Amino acid sequence: MTRHLYGLLVVLILFSGCGKEENYVPEVVVNYNVTLTQFSLQAKNNVLLVSNQGVAGLIIVKTPLGSFVAFDRCSTVNPEKKCAIVPDDSGLTATDPCSGAKFSLLDGTPQKAPAEKTLKIYNISLQGNVLLNVTN
Repeated sequence: MTRHLYGLLVVLILFSGCGKEENYVPEVVVNYNVTLTQFSLQAKNNVLLVSNQGVAGLIIVKTPLGSFVAFDRCSTVNPEKKCAIVPDDSGLTATDPCSGAKFSLLDGTPQKAPAEKTLKIYNISLQGNVLLNVTN
């Protein structure tokens, strides 16, 4: 009898660990460089969109205080769809065109449902006052 209980317990533990984690943006290697001059020329409303980096591209933002932040464009709402967020005209928020969710471009936090999780943020550093380096 105890053998059956132990067997049932093992099966339950195995099945409980097999659940799919929801709203998970996958880890990918990111190492992207852009000069401040390139950023100034290519950015619109202090927002630079970079394709072919991260999961759904990168979004690099120069904040009103003059610092920089970088996020993956992949929305945290149904990330398996790899829906890329689109910056709003203000340059302060971005919208997921697939779900209508809205995120702050200052810190990546959700601003409108159905968003519940913050955008995936990347490390960004200024090297030699000339080069922005985005990594994870």
